[in-house]
Amino acid sequence: MKIGLYFGTFNPIHIGHLTIANHLAEHSNLDQIWFVVTPQSPFKKKSTLLDNHQRLEMVYRATYDYDKLKPSDIEFGLKQPNYTIDTLTYLLEKFPQHEFSLIMGEDNLKSFHKWKNYELILENHDIYVYPRISESSVNERFINNNKIFNISAPIMELSSTFIRKEIKAGRNIRPMLPESVWQYIDEMNFYK
Repeated sequence: MKIGLYFGTFNPIHIGHLTIANHLAEHSNLDQIWFVVTPQSPFKKKSTLLDNHQRLEMVYRATYDYDKLKPSDIEFGLKQPNYTIDTLTYLLEKFPQHEFSLIMGEDNLKSFHKWKNYELILENHDIYVYPRISESSVNERFINNNKIFNISAPIMELSSTFIRKEIKAGRNIRPMLPESVWQYIDEMNFYK
């Protein structure tokens, strides 16, 4: 099975994340998209970052009705700070029957050459890139690379940071979240 790994803090997961993941599930050769919830680094205490399991719960609720979208806590048990190459190595050992690809925004591809062992990642994994509005350009070594696929997914200019600020300000952000995620945030009084 071909699995696309969509890494993020998902603090909270919103309709932009779901739209991109669902687009890839329906318009690429990926069989499933795993939302890999990035754990909070023990070295960086961020007061706005919810507990790992609360963010995983939101991803679980958001993806529940989608057969091809799955929540993943695979990084929770890995040594911190964690690097993508370590997660990929672990996944290949744990699930040798699967083929893993990365999903990233174009903005991340622009700094991909700074990632730990990026050459090894590129050698062994496909990368699916969704468009983002951003400054600067993609490094030449990543243009016309046969392991990098640019996906014409909708451009989603919605951020979790914006959603948290709006909640804190008492504004209605309900249309920006899956209903089940909005209910959980509201019930738990998150981000207020």
